[in-house]
Amino acid sequence: MAEPLSIVDLDLVLAQTRELWEEMRGQRVFITGGTGFFGCWLVESFCHGNRALGLGARATVLTRDPARFTAKAPHLAGDPAITLHAGDVRDFDFPAGEFRFVIHAATEASARQASEEPMEMLSTILSGTERTLKFAAQCGARKFLLTSSGAVYGRQPAELTHVPESYDGAPDPLNAASVYAEGKRASELMCAVHQKAAEANGVEFEAKIARCWAFCGPHLPLDAHFAIGNFIGDVLAGRSISIAGDGTPRRSYLYAADLAVWLWTILFRAPALLAINVGSARDVSILQLAECVAEALAPATDIRVARQVVPGAVPARYVPSVERAEMVLGLRETVGLEDAIRRTAAWHGYRAVER
Repeated sequence: MAEPLSIVDLDLVLAQTRELWEEMRGQRVFITGGTGFFGCWLVESFCHGNRALGLGARATVLTRDPARFTAKAPHLAGDPAITLHAGDVRDFDFPAGEFRFVIHAATEASARQASEEPMEMLSTILSGTERTLKFAAQCGARKFLLTSSGAVYGRQPAELTHVPESYDGAPDPLNAASVYAEGKRASELMCAVHQKAAEANGVEFEAKIARCWAFCGPHLPLDAHFAIGNFIGDVLAGRSISIAGDGTPRRSYLYAADLAVWLWTILFRAPALLAINVGSARDVSILQLAECVAEALAPATDIRVARQVVPGAVPARYVPSVERAEMVLGLRETVGLEDAIRRTAAWHGYRAVER
């Protein structure tokens, strides 16, 4: 069973989004992917804001297994403002009534599924986006948020330290490993086509695009393909931190409370069809990340690197530019990496080793 998010994190989200919520007063929001990492943060921060501000808003959360979600997060499933709606994102029955807002956050960003079941992943992304956009049209949604991905840019060039939204690179469409990235690219295109059709029919509709990168926080799996989750999981289990490669790739991590702030802000305030990178510009190498996790939680932890660094090799990068988020929406990263690591471990019940 998942613990509730800390009141410190929920208050952080509310403090930075308080002025946005008036638009939600008395309204309904439909959320796909509400049981995943992004979704749990969106649902719980919605519930917190709804209670604190007396919005009288309601959220309907799509889930394939309501009973499983109820067992996982009874504090969310039991909130009177939450309705669980059973169904698969590809073919769910449309709930009745008007929904002013729709958030499409349903995609399992699973490296295993991309490798072993790529057609299942592609079907889920494409059919799920198509189905959710059709529902948005049927329910009278005015604002639609798509959680896209930094993967849409393809491989980051070595000379580009931070990828801006204006970068026109792309994944290789003939590489089956591009299935997730190409699915997200097509989903963005679907949003553009849907909005154009709405405009042609005189319908008010705004599609918002959040290109999400890498994150840290409660609800992030500790046993998947996310390096920071794996490293925290190693420390929590009392193991050495294990790096599968040479430790040189560079990544950046935004804390999940900041992620929630950015997503709500994009939904309410971002210009339509203006892609916004969501992530941190403060990059570290994978080895530095492992050292940071150890320093934050248990400084004596051993770090094992599987491969030697190849002399002269240029490290791979996956790091966004967030200047557009800063300039257009005034968004900032407020929780540093070490603090993010400590908060994540604490949510799992871990107490850092005293220095």
